[in-house]
Amino acid sequence: MSQSTESTQPYKRVWGMLFIGWIFAYFDRTLTGPIVTWMIENDVAFLENASDPYALAGLLGSLFFAGYMLTQFPGGYFGDKYGYRNMIILSIMWAGITTLLTGLFSGLLVFVALRVLTGLGEGAFYSNDRSLIAQVTPPKKLGLGMGLVMSGLSVGLTLGLVGTIYLIEFAVPFLGNDAWKFPFIALGIVTIVVALVMSFVIPKSLNTENSSMKKTVSSLAGYSIVFLIIIMAVYIITDKMQINEGAIAGIFTLLAFVFIAYIYNTKPEVRPVLKNRNLMLLYISAIPIMWHLWFYSFWSVSIVSDFGGSTLTTAALVASFNAIAGLIGFPLGGWISDKVALKQNGRRNILFILTVIFAISVFAFTFYLMSGHGSLIIMSSILFVSGTLFFAVQSIQHAFISDLAPVEHRGSAFGLWNLIAEIGALLSPVLSGVLRDKTGEWTAPLLLDGGLIALSCVCIILIGVGSTKLKPVLQ
Repeated sequence: MSQSTESTQPYKRVWGMLFIGWIFAYFDRTLTGPIVTWMIENDVAFLENASDPYALAGLLGSLFFAGYMLTQFPGGYFGDKYGYRNMIILSIMWAGITTLLTGLFSGLLVFVALRVLTGLGEGAFYSNDRSLIAQVTPPKKLGLGMGLVMSGLSVGLTLGLVGTIYLIEFAVPFLGNDAWKFPFIALGIVTIVVALVMSFVIPKSLNTENSSMKKTVSSLAGYSIVFLIIIMAVYIITDKMQINEGAIAGIFTLLAFVFIAYIYNTKPEVRPVLKNRNLMLLYISAIPIMWHLWFYSFWSVSIVSDFGGSTLTTAALVASFNAIAGLIGFPLGGWISDKVALKQNGRRNILFILTVIFAISVFAFTFYLMSGHGSLIIMSSILFVSGTLFFAVQSIQHAFISDLAPVEHRGSAFGLWNLIAEIGALLSPVLSGVLRDKTGEWTAPLLLDGGLIALSCVCIILIGVGSTKLKPVLQ
């Protein structure tokens, strides 16, 4: 796909719609964390009388990512073939329908299946969103565009952390113990409307010659049906065998590696983005990033509630300071990234520096909580600073992929980045929950989170070392 100029492509309109898409994609996927926390607090639904409630709740969150990560590559691959616009609209519509259905049915098995299906649909959004931005955005504004659009994630994350609890409390008088269903119903309906608006606002002229909505639907559905059967079979069998939640997450991680090997062996045309040493280091460095994102997104309300001794609604407001920081962090990271793009190893160096500072902020929050202090103001402040750094790092990673990947394989490269990165998202909720059940507190999961981010710094500084010096693509 050719790089479009500002005069020929309505890039700001596309940015706006993708920003809204991220809001509702993240609101939908963030629902589960506050909902299961409410279930644990009120001892209802699937978590009623559970022996290891945090581990089981974490597994419910992780199973979304089992589906989500497996359509990262197919979503990008088919987006390259049939059009990024089509895949984006399908992904949002799919997420809306499955989120709505989650609120209309009961039972643990149905809940798991629908969250897996939601993940399978949403998994196609990221790589095509990044690729469509790269397609329509003037080169000098690429990092800024990716950052501004991705800040919709921050809005959705904040709404999910704060709004979900309020939606549940609103529904308690008329739904009682089933009040947890209401956020799914409300968000499902709104997300479907967003997908319909996208189909009218994002120009069809952005489609390629081979664009086909029919092929887009059939291709993604074909992969998703196979993945759903595999995931549910593994879940049911391991549940019957009474395998613990952490081991189940490990099995799904192994499945991800098997799928990566399958891609390498059956898709020779995309081997350049798997064999590239620098891209692979960038992929691996993102695993701790996604671990952190979904550790905090899933469990931050519970963490703040435990250490601060506050109600769930107050804890949600404090936790939201980490999420809302993305409104500054994403565009700031993109802007900084663009400023250094023409310097030798510019994006690599600034990515390393900010990731190191981010790791320090994570340990600062952990040590503050370990000290026994519980000031909600100080917690909010540290979370905001840490969140700003965290989201800035993500923007730079995204722009860096555009530099390193061949233009014709950008969708595949973004898909592989998120596929490998989502291993962190898959493991984080459940393993953190297991540690919480075993130790009775959140200290060990918090320390593990900081240690993983430190390892990410090592991967980043190795990019470009021992190979040709990195050269920016924007000359």
